[in-house]
Amino acid sequence: MIIPYKQLDPETLQNLLEEYATRDGTDYGEREVSLADKVANLRRQLDDKTVVIWFEPGEESINLVLAEDIPKEGEY
Repeated sequence: MIIPYKQLDPETLQNLLEEYATRDGTDYGEREVSLADKVANLRRQLDDKTVVIWFEPGEESINLVLAEDIPKEGEY
């Protein structure tokens, strides 16, 4: 289920984006990118609707995923 990010408390959203940006496997290669820049990039992607916040009820997990990877209604 998609969670509308604008409905989240700003502090909750910030914490979610920071947690996601610091997960293993989210490196940016050999160049150093600050946490603030990573979070700003994620916010831009949320604003552009290229990324959405996805809650998986069965697993009780939350993740950021590409909007194009979300199944359209009826494709489950």
